[in-house]
Amino acid sequence: MEILLTDQLAALSHPQRMAVFRLLMRRCPDELPAGEIAQVLALKPSTASVYLAALTQAGLITQRRDGTRLLYTVNLNATRAVIAGLVLDCCQGRTDLCPPHFSGILESFPPVSDQKFNVLFICTGNSARSIFAETILRDMAGDRFTAYSAGTAYRSALNPFAVEMLKSKGHDVSPLRSKNLTGFQGSDAPQMDFVFTVCDLAANEECAAWQGQPVSGHWGMPDPVKAQGTDAEKRLAFQQAYGALHNRITAFTSLPFQALDRATLQTRVDAIGKKPS
Repeated sequence: MEILLTDQLAALSHPQRMAVFRLLMRRCPDELPAGEIAQVLALKPSTASVYLAALTQAGLITQRRDGTRLLYTVNLNATRAVIAGLVLDCCQGRTDLCPPHFSGILESFPPVSDQKFNVLFICTGNSARSIFAETILRDMAGDRFTAYSAGTAYRSALNPFAVEMLKSKGHDVSPLRSKNLTGFQGSDAPQMDFVFTVCDLAANEECAAWQGQPVSGHWGMPDPVKAQGTDAEKRLAFQQAYGALHNRITAFTSLPFQALDRATLQTRVDAIGKKPS
């Protein structure tokens, strides 16, 4: 049965249904259980189920059963079709009639041969995972990327186990400090080419749109700071987080940026996010 564009827009017209859809977009490519969606958005389980059913019926999200759980993820193909439908039907395929920043989204990602890409990694505290990512990228490919990291929490500090781990891997930790996301959102902040969230809590939060419409990705993984047990067990959690990020950043820096258009690059970035933690 064909789903009409008007039906999809009607499904998104309800503020809380839109909130569910936006959450799943921010967490893409993750599959979220209904209970987590309800918890993040402070909805009653029964209310969340109604909204999820409406969005599923409209084809905007998909549902998969995993044992006793129902998992939901955004339907990117349907989302692209909605946008394309608006552009083709309302703007007659002329992106110059659409908002200027939208025209830029439809263009290919424009790498320049000698360009250094700005990359920002975000987590809640900017104490471990995002610090790992910033340091790994800086030392792995600092000639091609300028790495930054930030946290959404207003007060934080570098985790001593994270610093110890980086030192043990031979990284220079002297440039590192815990930073807040607001420092990267002003008019004088560097314009980002890539923005990655490396924790689910940061991805759950609504943020203002980034200048320049950077390619974004969610590379969520468990927080080693929350590891319990002996110091050896805690160090193992930090080792696992470091290893997972090292693998993902290795895959990211190996992408043939000059040969990829924006849509393909986004797909490749999302695929990296699906790699096991």
